[in-house]
Amino acid sequence: MENTAYNAPMNAEPLRRAVQARPFRPFLLHLADGREVPVGHPENVAVTSDDRCVMVYIPGEGAEILDLPLVTAIDFRRRKRRA
Repeated sequence: MENTAYNAPMNAEPLRRAVQARPFRPFLLHLADGREVPVGHPENVAVTSDDRCVMVYIPGEGAEILDLPLVTAIDFRRRKRRA
């Protein structure tokens, strides 16, 4: 996989490929409202059987349940660390 984001209309397949990649690489889900949701481990994300929603567990923060059509990109670039 490349180090760039997927910017195509989102469906479950690119997300499944990202989660099943070996070795797994953490990534960010970019949302239509501008938020970013980190996925740090493959066991922290699940897609519903109808491919409409994705649940992401964020350690120390809880879970986010997202409508998959509102995910605009999967970004494998590393986040910049804050100083």
